Formats: sequence, structure tokens, C-alpha cells
Amino acid sequence: MRNTLLLILLASATQSLYASEPMPRISDGPYIDVHDTRLQVNWICDDRVSRETMEFSSQTTTTVQKCGLDATVHHINFEEHAIQFTGVKKIAALSDLHGQFELMRTLLRNNRIINEQNQWAFGDGHFVITGDIFDRGDKVTEILWFIYDLEQQAERAGGKLHLLLGNHEVMVMNGDLRYLHPKYVKTQQLLEKPFEQLFTKQTILGRWLRAKPVLVKINHYLFAHGGFHPSLATDKLTLERINSTFKSNLVEKELDQNRNGLGLYLHKTHGPIWYRGYFKDDGATSQEIDLLLSHFDVNHLVVGHTSQKQIETRYQGKVIAIDSSIKNGKYGEILFIENNKHTRGTLKGERHEL
Repeated sequence: MRNTLLLILLASATQSLYASEPMPRISDGPYIDVHDTRLQVNWICDDRVSRETMEFSSQTTTTVQKCGLDATVHHINFEEHAIQFTGVKKIAALSDLHGQFELMRTLLRNNRIINEQNQWAFGDGHFVITGDIFDRGDKVTEILWFIYDLEQQAERAGGKLHLLLGNHEVMVMNGDLRYLHPKYVKTQQLLEKPFEQLFTKQTILGRWLRAKPVLVKINHYLFAHGGFHPSLATDKLTLERINSTFKSNLVEKELDQNRNGLGLYLHKTHGPIWYRGYFKDDGATSQEIDLLLSHFDVNHLVVGHTSQKQIETRYQGKVIAIDSSIKNGKYGEILFIENNKHTRGTLKGERHEL
């Protein structure tokens, strides 16, 4: 009863913002629940809910498909990811996809991250997405399954795909649905579950997301969604402690007690998914940026979260801002790092030096 009331209130609040636009019929999914080795696959096809149960073996790869939507299931259990890599020859990075599936694929194809068949084409390169797949746009589920599969293709080619947690991943997993697209308000109504319950530990995508880090260091570049407050350096915190403490406090309802201490701090304004101090007049000073670089033994901080018209730099190039406003659905860019050169790949696939 309580969940039903929550759904009604949330749907009313969100749909009131779109009162002049009738909600079209939707197709969405799959959302896959795990029951030992059995998978319950949940779809919405043209406003109709469809559920099917299937067996899954970890020795096989299974593709499920319905009403033009598909997902390839490789794993149902996931290990925590490494967060430091050296000797990587080429790196690409972007941020803040926010449900813009077709724009994302066009950007990746034109910049040769994927080929014309939408398969991995970046060889042994490392491709970083610094969070915020969720909210705003209406193709979130498609992006999640696409990246889930592309990650496996990268591994087979000797490369890596690093998906980092952004504030919108953490918001959704914690039931903060204020930026949810109306399509997903309807999804939760039709599936009769609050949206965050479609990403619990009992689901494939929920398990996959919980295994993702909040930061990654590749060569002498440090990536995160929002950034690193200078206090993390003055307090001499390691990347391992920042990541592990953040992750152990990820979903409040799953904790034995409320977040406190460092765990609470990392999930607030100065934490790695929220910090905007590189873009404010009263933000981090040049000396504090140098302190961060020295402490973490890197030359550059690469962050999303704060939107720009294109990829830009701050602090004499020491901070690289890669949120190129993909969320608007019109344009986006990819950062490329190769042979100590920084270039931005445009939507058309052109390269421009930073």
C-alpha cells in the first residue's frame, strides 16, 4: 500500500510538469531479475507487460529480444573493478549521456569507438564514461544494456570500458527520482514497482552497477564524475579508500546504519559525484589543484557533471571538463588521449586539439 501511494504521488508530480503532452504508449526493457540460475525477464511492449522465465548458465551467452529491444546476458554476478592502470597507449572519455542513446551511438561510430555494426572498434584502448547514464532522456535502458555488452567486447579485444558512477546513478538507486523522464514514471506504474526497485541486488543491471567504481586512474590521468575536493589531498586519503568508502555507503536502504563520517562526506556536496569546485569563482585554487595532482600522482583531472558547449580545460590544462552537454540531445564530444596529446572528437568525427 505504501509503495502504491508513493507511485501515485510520484507519477502525479512528474506528469504535472508535462500536463500539455499526452503520454504516448511505451516499450521498455528488459529488466531481468535473478533467482539462482533462473532469470525472470520483464518487458513492456506497447504498454503491455510481458514476463518470461528462462534458465541461465555462466558458460553461455544469452540474447533476449522483444518488440525491437534486446539485451545480451554475459554474467549475472560481478566482481569489483580495478581502479588503477598503467601503460595504456590510448584513452577515450565522455560523460553525462542522460538517456541519449542514438546520439551516443552516432558519436561513438563517427569517432571509431564502435564500427558500423555498433561493435567495439577501439582495440586495446581504454574508454571511460564518467557517469550519468540515468535521467532526463528516454533511452536509459538501451544505453545500459549497450554498455554492458560493449564492456565484454572490449575485454575480448584486449581493451577496457570503464563506467564510473555519477550522481544520477546514485540518485536513482537511492530512490531520488526527481529527474526521471515521464516514460520511466509510466514504466514503474506498468511494472508495479518503484523505479529504483528495477535495479536492486536481485537484478542483473543492479548488480552490474553496484560493481562499478566512482573513480579510475589511467596512466597519469584521474577520472571521476564530479571531481576531487582539495580536502581529500590534505587529509591524505588514498584512491582505494575513497572508492571503497564511497561504495560501502552506496545505497542507504541497504546499510545497517545511516551514513556517517567519511562515508557521509563523500556522498555530499564535496564528494566525487557532486563536486563542482573547478568551475566556481570561489572554488579550488591553482595551489589546491597542484596539491591534488601531487597527492594522487597524476598530471590531469578529468571530470564531467558540469556542462560545457564542448570539451574544455581549466587551470592551464590540468583539469579537463568532458561534459559536452550530450543531455540536450543535439551535440556531444569525446576526449582522446594518445601520445601525450589531447584532442576532442566532434559529433562528425573531426579531431581538434585542446
